[in-house]
Amino acid sequence: MRSVTCSMSTSLDGYVVGPDGRFDWATPDEETFRFATDEVRDLGVHLMGRRLYETMLYWETVEQNPALDFPTREFAAVWKPLPKVVFSTTLTAVEGNARLASGGLAEEIERWRSEPGEGNIAIGGATLAAEAAALDLIDEYRIRVHPVLVGGGTPFFPRHERRADLELVATRTFGAKVVFQHYRVVRRSRTTRPSPRYESEPT
Repeated sequence: MRSVTCSMSTSLDGYVVGPDGRFDWATPDEETFRFATDEVRDLGVHLMGRRLYETMLYWETVEQNPALDFPTREFAAVWKPLPKVVFSTTLTAVEGNARLASGGLAEEIERWRSEPGEGNIAIGGATLAAEAAALDLIDEYRIRVHPVLVGGGTPFFPRHERRADLELVATRTFGAKVVFQHYRVVRRSRTTRPSPRYESEPT
C-alpha cells in the first residue's frame, strides 16, 4: 500500500515558516538539495495547497535558463512530470502536470491508494498537512531540521491534542549540519510500506 508522507524543512524549535513569514533559513546546500530530489523520485503524486503550488510554479519554467547548474536542472526534470493535485477554493485552473482536487483530502488519498502504480503520496504545505494529520492520514514524517531558532510562526506539527506514536526509521546529518529524521506512524490497524532507500542510511 502506498504511504502518505509529509516531508518539510523545520527550524529546531519546530516551525516551517518564521513569525515574519520568511523561510530563507531553510535554503538547502547542494547535498541536501540532491537528497530532496531523490525523495521526489520516490513519489507517485504530490498533494498540495494553493500557496505551495504557487511557490513551486517556479520549477515549471526554470530549466529554460541556460545558466542553471546541474542539481537545479535535475530537480526540475524530476518535479515537472510528477502528478500533482492542488487543493484550493480560489483557483479555477492550474498549470503543468497538475489538476484541482475534485473531492476532499481523504477521498483523494483513498483514490490514489486504490489505483495501480508505485510511489508514495506526498502531502505538501503546512495547512494541508495539518488537515491530513488531524484526519490521521499521514503514515510517515520526513523532517529536515535546520540549526536555527525562529521563535514562532507556522508549526511543522499541528496542535490537535491527538497523540501519534512514531517509530524512528532513519537519521542522517548533512554537511551543513541539517539533520534528517524519518519517522513512521505506528498503527495497529494498518501496515505501511517500508522505504528501503533510507533503511541503510548512516545514523
